[in-house]
Amino acid sequence: MSLSLPPASGPVLCFGEMLWDLLPHGAFPGGAPFNVACHLQQLGVPVVPVSAVGRDPRGDQLLALVEGRGIPAIGITRLADAPTGTVRAELTPSGDARYTIATGVAWDRIPVEGAVAALAPQARALVFGSLALRSPENQRTFTRLAATVPTSAWRVFDVNLRAPFDDLARVRRYAPLANLLKLNAAEAARLARGASEEPGYEEHDARQLAAETGVPFICVTAGARGAGLLRAGIWTWEPGRPVQVVDTVGAGDAFLAKFLSGLLGGGVADAELLAAACRRGEWVASKAGACPDEER
Repeated sequence: MSLSLPPASGPVLCFGEMLWDLLPHGAFPGGAPFNVACHLQQLGVPVVPVSAVGRDPRGDQLLALVEGRGIPAIGITRLADAPTGTVRAELTPSGDARYTIATGVAWDRIPVEGAVAALAPQARALVFGSLALRSPENQRTFTRLAATVPTSAWRVFDVNLRAPFDDLARVRRYAPLANLLKLNAAEAARLARGASEEPGYEEHDARQLAAETGVPFICVTAGARGAGLLRAGIWTWEPGRPVQVVDTVGAGDAFLAKFLSGLLGGGVADAELLAAACRRGEWVASKAGACPDEER
């Protein structure tokens, strides 16, 4: 079975953090919504990141990267009184990451005006995450933006629980604005059962979240184990495939971009959507950084 909504004509808007991931093996551009935007652009989907960076060297470097990738920068604001965001990531022996996220940074104050305000009524999709909603200013801005996106658009809530910015009540408050909820198995377990991740509970947790939030499509990723999708009461699961992990930073964002690109294309069976998304996430986990260049 396949998923579809009547398509709008405009780009995908990706609202949220744009920053540098400071990893043991180097600095890489990041931020979940920005990573999704980069992968969508690689996949040929028109996209506009909606974020903010500082008027500083790190902001200069990010905008140069955006320009180099051919991504429109019309939704990225420069702020003179706030630095470009950073996240310091420490990798475990398995390649998983633990994060220290800088506060008081530019992406905590994302404006929506001008070109973005004009594009929103034609957007095909709006991707947003829970991390950028940590600031009251972004909460107000995002609520206004979401109200102008067409009802026919995909509204994708990418849950990203990173302590100490992991307010479950906030996630539940914004979930009803979405028609697709994407989260990993650990996040699903916390939201659905107040428990730690347990393999095999993904379907249970997805059904619980669908009942609690009213979101019609729930996608749960489980790293190397695979990913599942709940749609109209039907659960579909795609097993993971082994890869040599370099780091897992951005693997979930790559998964989401590939999944969303399939939705926007229309006519793709749920199992095919999941399989393609899993392969994309696995490929990114086998590379350094969240947005590696496509292999030629």
